[in-house]
Amino acid sequence: MADAPKSFLLTPEIHEYLVAHGTPPDEVQASLITETAALGGIAMMQIAPEQGAFMTLLTRMLDVRSAVEIGTFTGYSALCIARGLPDRGRLLCCDVSEEWTAIGLRHWEAAGVADRIELRIAPAIETLRALPADETIDLAFIDADKPSYGAYYEELLARLRPNGVILVDNVLWSGNVTDPAQQDENTVALRAFNDLVAADDRVDAVMLPLGDGLTLLRKR
Repeated sequence: MADAPKSFLLTPEIHEYLVAHGTPPDEVQASLITETAALGGIAMMQIAPEQGAFMTLLTRMLDVRSAVEIGTFTGYSALCIARGLPDRGRLLCCDVSEEWTAIGLRHWEAAGVADRIELRIAPAIETLRALPADETIDLAFIDADKPSYGAYYEELLARLRPNGVILVDNVLWSGNVTDPAQQDENTVALRAFNDLVAADDRVDAVMLPLGDGLTLLRKR
């Protein structure tokens, strides 16, 4: 489970040590990691276990009541956020795949957090634009198609409460964001997004070398 770090900055040995010295995945999370790994190479879309532990801790620290996730895949990040919510907290998950999210649904039930999660199968931008314009979101997580990051960010920021937080995944993109030879659509989109939020005076931003790079944004 911990021998294939998602972070290009970590050796397998350091990653194993890091996971072992934090809150470890529980039985349900371990099952979800194993089932996702069986999907093959696409399993790299799942967040790292240490990132999941960080997200649970952050959700609790912020006393999150309303959360939104863009890009659910097999549901590990949603499970981690939901574990940090109080009983009346709610997480809205946006994804387009019934096949992948069905894996998550089973594990959310097994973990006893399914009643905290609402899954909407539809293009995420449509789901976001249909939400009330009120600033009520406490926490959001973006981990979906990279060219749409900017659009997701704008819709979420408009609905985020002051001091609310947006987490954005894959911002280092295996280091490709610093390689000028990499000009594919995803890398170019991530560079543009990273530049956008670094210069945005509506937020405070920090980029963390966690997983494949995680940006934390606080709405001023």
